[in-house]
Amino acid sequence: MTGALKIFFVRHGETAWTLSGQHTGSTDLPLTPTGEAMARELAAPLRDIAFSRVLSSPRRRARATCELAGLGAVVQNEPLLAEWDYGDYEGLRTAGIQVLHPGWSVWADGCPGGETPADVAARADQLIAQLQDLSGPVILFSHGQFGRVLAARWIGLPVTQGQHFTLGPTSLSVLGFEQGYPQRRVITLWNAPVCGGLRAI
Repeated sequence: MTGALKIFFVRHGETAWTLSGQHTGSTDLPLTPTGEAMARELAAPLRDIAFSRVLSSPRRRARATCELAGLGAVVQNEPLLAEWDYGDYEGLRTAGIQVLHPGWSVWADGCPGGETPADVAARADQLIAQLQDLSGPVILFSHGQFGRVLAARWIGLPVTQGQHFTLGPTSLSVLGFEQGYPQRRVITLWNAPVCGGLRAI
């Protein structure tokens, strides 16, 4: 595979906790029927891309999204793609956490018993260091909060700036390099719906 590295990032499909707004890190939830249907919609537009590597978070919801998108036969497990570890706040909603910890923000405070912002940033940096030795298109199946951290770190921003990005279920994003400036990392596409995302690349 030749050509500059281009990272396709897919957030997993909808789960019950996506709908309820509960923080979902290590809890291994399945996709909802709607989430499965959303993941299947990825198959057609991704079919003609010759990915040099297909990597997925070990969580069931990410692996299922990858499989339903037609890439399950070639996927490799990548623990660095796991979602933020919410520790004691796993399964809670932000409003409930703020009752316990007024003014809490995962971006500033992290999670007791789980990961700090610095922990997740270091994990994203480790993944970027591994990916930068690859070439051609690579696709990652992962999670919303981790994807936001990865985008911030890809373009050299502090992890806290990830709060300004958003990712919907089965959205497609692309990280790459600016044409003519091979050392300048850019976000080529962000949070695009599958129905129109690939046409914009």
